[in-house]
Amino acid sequence: MADNKKEQERTELHRAIWNIANELRGSVDGWDFKQYILGMLFYRYISENLANYINQAEWETGNKAFDYATISDNDAEQAREDLVKTKGFFILPSELFQNIKNTAQTDENLNETLEKIFKNIEASALGTLSEANFKGLFDDIDINSNKLGATVARRNERLVTLINGIADMKLGDYKDNTIDAFGDAYEFLMSMYASSAGKSGGEFFTPQEVSELLTRLTLVGKTEVNKVYDPACGSGSLLLKFAKILGKENVRNGFFGQEINITTYNLCRINMFLHDIDYDKFDIGHANTLIDPMHGDIEPFEAIVSNPPYSIKWAGDSNPLLINDPRFSPAGILAPKSKADLAFVMHSLSWLATSGTASIVCFPGVMYRSGAEQKIRKYLIDNNYIDCIIQLPDNLFFGTSIATCIMVLKKNKRENKTLFIDASKECKKVTNNNKLEDSNIEKIVSVFSSRESIAHFSYLATKKEIEKQDYNLSVSSYVEQKDTREKIDIVALNAEISQIVARQQLLRSEIDKIVAEIEV
Repeated sequence: MADNKKEQERTELHRAIWNIANELRGSVDGWDFKQYILGMLFYRYISENLANYINQAEWETGNKAFDYATISDNDAEQAREDLVKTKGFFILPSELFQNIKNTAQTDENLNETLEKIFKNIEASALGTLSEANFKGLFDDIDINSNKLGATVARRNERLVTLINGIADMKLGDYKDNTIDAFGDAYEFLMSMYASSAGKSGGEFFTPQEVSELLTRLTLVGKTEVNKVYDPACGSGSLLLKFAKILGKENVRNGFFGQEINITTYNLCRINMFLHDIDYDKFDIGHANTLIDPMHGDIEPFEAIVSNPPYSIKWAGDSNPLLINDPRFSPAGILAPKSKADLAFVMHSLSWLATSGTASIVCFPGVMYRSGAEQKIRKYLIDNNYIDCIIQLPDNLFFGTSIATCIMVLKKNKRENKTLFIDASKECKKVTNNNKLEDSNIEKIVSVFSSRESIAHFSYLATKKEIEKQDYNLSVSSYVEQKDTREKIDIVALNAEISQIVARQQLLRSEIDKIVAEIEV
């Protein structure tokens, strides 16, 4: 019954989000508009989160009638310093989402009111430990954008629609784990807009099932990790899978990532808050990971997951500093300037803990292309860093039909062998896309754990066997495809042909006799 109730609540939540999107459709393209919906959802979340935190503390002292939303701003100011230390930010009662919602309809300067509030929230963290995690968080919610309407009145009308829609979402009581509802709302929005945005969506969103597979591969044999890292973290969905599967308390030192796109970087930080990850438990950087890496001066990571952009251009050997970069120099060569895939792999390997595991989605070309990429593969195999290569089905990701692979890296392998898994058929077709189901994920993870060789599915290859293949790491080179052609018994076929020929000769002889009789 609990599962049914949960699904009903989720369906209702998704319907509410869809209704907001439909009401505002046409004013702003969906992929752009999601940042307004997500931004307002975030504003509601932190308002309720802060108010609930303060109320709970007062109720525990016996003051059951206390409600932070109803006290004066002057009275609230006394708690500002302590709240910024514990929560990382501060919101005055008059600026809480629930209070703004009550006056939005009659506020002719709603755009200015919201702009001021967003600036105040960010400013509350200035000069504190949480400053980096709040700075610029509302930058993408441009209240005065023409995308919302040509006039102030039209823009405010749409803002009221947006605020009311977000307010009407049934996100539950905090005692009933509201965080899951906020997180689910976020994930639904991302998947909804990613699927409708085509290629651009695929840059920001890894399907949940693929995220789960990547996460579980890194967690085999572990119940906790020191911290998790994604060098191309997008909106953070891969990082947050660890909180969902392990429990955030079992990621001891937090969640780390880096993202080059400013909008997605902001969404990632918002996503952390929406999933109740406190400001001191995540560190998301904004810069080019390959050229300007962050987080390299701290303890290596026990878990690394990533779906980096496929075959993008990078500086490569045109930047003379990179060949001496300790992340890339061990291979003796840099990934090609036109294909940075293996640069992300080398970067991840460099920051992987000795006891850690990295799972990285790779473009299939990196497994077989010659030149610099072959030399990097040779380095990885010769040093026994590649634990497993998994061939995934095609049409799994938004915006690309390519059948991608997963490369699993380890530094503490017990044997000098690499497992190859052909999971190209492990999926269910859903409309035009394929989807990994729980049973598919279970099968892949089970074989990955046991390291079994199973006919037509997996093969544990020795270093010598890989050398013979000139370091080609394509799964099809090691796992034989099942022959689905009809099997023919040649001996029986020949006997049948002989019978046909003999029968043919007999018929000809009979015909000749009949012809001869007719002629007579």
